[in-house]
Amino acid sequence: MLAWTVHEYGPPLDALKLETVPTPDCPPSSALIRVHAIGINFADTLSIQGRYQVKPPLPFTPGIEASGVVEQADSAGILKVGQRVIVATPWGALAEYLVADPALCFPIPDGMGFPEAAAFLLTYQTSAFALIRRASLRTGEFLLVHNGAGGVGTAAIQIGKALGATVAATAGGSEKLEVCRKAGADILINYEEEDFAAVVLEHTGGRGADVIYDSIGGDVFDASTKCIAVEGRLLVIGFAGGRIPSIAANRIMLKNISIVGLNWGAYRDHDPKAVRQVHDDLCAMHQVGSISPVIFATYPFEDLPRALDDLKSRRSFGKLIIETGATP
Repeated sequence: MLAWTVHEYGPPLDALKLETVPTPDCPPSSALIRVHAIGINFADTLSIQGRYQVKPPLPFTPGIEASGVVEQADSAGILKVGQRVIVATPWGALAEYLVADPALCFPIPDGMGFPEAAAFLLTYQTSAFALIRRASLRTGEFLLVHNGAGGVGTAAIQIGKALGATVAATAGGSEKLEVCRKAGADILINYEEEDFAAVVLEHTGGRGADVIYDSIGGDVFDASTKCIAVEGRLLVIGFAGGRIPSIAANRIMLKNISIVGLNWGAYRDHDPKAVRQVHDDLCAMHQVGSISPVIFATYPFEDLPRALDDLKSRRSFGKLIIETGATP
């Protein structure tokens, strides 16, 4: 089979090699998945460089989410041969076949294609756990989503609207703001030209946002504390901006705000039943049209370097998908 492999950590375009490798065996209590599509994530670029929290032994195949069809499965398990599934995996997705943990395989909703399925799991699980379980977003509240045109950003906008919130989204430039608008954002903020904190305060009569969804960190986190409402919840999703911020404890106390972290992987590892329930809830939301993955582009398997370059350049929005060319 073909697989993208990393023999030495380094810049993705230098470290990745497209190679022919043996198709893996399927150990007991595992499943062999014929991969159709792979979702590309910022975490993939970190793992290739050896900077991600999970470091697989070299050489390894990167990729943490995929969609495909079960080729082999334990007859006593929850998966059946021929079943269409979405897979979460620590690594290994960027290959034509993948050995998966059945507990981390989820059914693809009816009517959803493989590319859309490969864009569904991580972004929507992250945003659902963040907004519902961690921030307890309620109908009528004001939600501010940073980097609204990104994968988790578009998911957060859609879920926020489905929950009945008023949603403001930040993005850079008219094209990405249009992505946010199509995802359902009520208020569009061009962070390249506007002070997002001032815009939020203006639209809330000086009260501020009830929930702020921050996947950027750094200066964005700092400014977010200036436009958060009393008893507001500031969600820490990631640090795409590079700097991990800090906050003086007295600022948390003065407005009775909460700084709330979200590490979806902790739920995946320690509360898999909750992950499966959230997947069922998200599938129901998809079936009624409340949510739908935003895909920037799909790329042939051999064009992974081009996809990673598009991701790095920030030209892209939503999710980037690699297709293996497998026959449906």
